[in-house]
Amino acid sequence: MSALDSMEEVDGATIGDGVGGAEEISQFLTFELASEIYAINILFIREIIEYGNLTQVPMVPNFIAGVINLRGSVVPVIDLSSRFGRSETKITKRTSIVIIEINSDNQMIEIGIMVDIVNEVLEMSDDAIEDAPSFGASIRTDFISGMGKVDGKFLIILNVEQVLSLDELSVVSEISLGGPENVNIG
Repeated sequence: MSALDSMEEVDGATIGDGVGGAEEISQFLTFELASEIYAINILFIREIIEYGNLTQVPMVPNFIAGVINLRGSVVPVIDLSSRFGRSETKITKRTSIVIIEINSDNQMIEIGIMVDIVNEVLEMSDDAIEDAPSFGASIRTDFISGMGKVDGKFLIILNVEQVLSLDELSVVSEISLGGPENVNIG
């Protein structure tokens, strides 16, 4: 009997039968940005939509590409490439907006993240995820929650809360709640 045969899934977590201990399995949405592969825990993902109908908003940080109307709600869209200090995302047929939900001051906020290509949903066990590196990554290390090992390659698992600092969340929150700018996107 292999170790996989002795595993059982219970409420999204995989547990063992005592042989080798318990092992947590998490799901991650993987996507490409400037030819690098990134991942976000699927628990933050609300939906994935095709890029389009973006309205630019004046006087916001340069990484905020604009806002979209998502079923009557104003949703800010972050250009992840700009957020990482790179050039703006080049829009192609495969450019997508991943809608994520984060908790800010006990309120759920929807934010869109522009990515080059959405790949797939992967399952990774905790032992396939290593700690964030202290140096050598192409983005700020506080943006990284870990490095996932998949088929002998690493992918960067983003820490969604850190990618948007609290100050930046307040700007995004004002946009999504129709704050002082009172954004109107028709």
